Amino acid sequence: MEKLVIAYMGDDSWSRPVYVDDAGKLYCDTDPRPTSVPNICTKYNNEFDGEPNNPVSNREIVFKPNRITW
Repeated sequence: MEKLVIAYMGDDSWSRPVYVDDAGKLYCDTDPRPTSVPNICTKYNNEFDGEPNNPVSNREIVFKPNRITW
């Protein structure tokens, strides 16, 4: 399975953790509770405060330094 390595950047205006990959593409975790499975989506128009867009599937997510949860 292909890996997606993403690094934490900060929280968007909805308090969702925002991550970036090595190519500069932004992602967010739409359910950052520690008891839930990460639900990683791209950000619409690659904007920091953009809406969650396309879910990421069929990839192993690697969080740097770790997954941010509420």
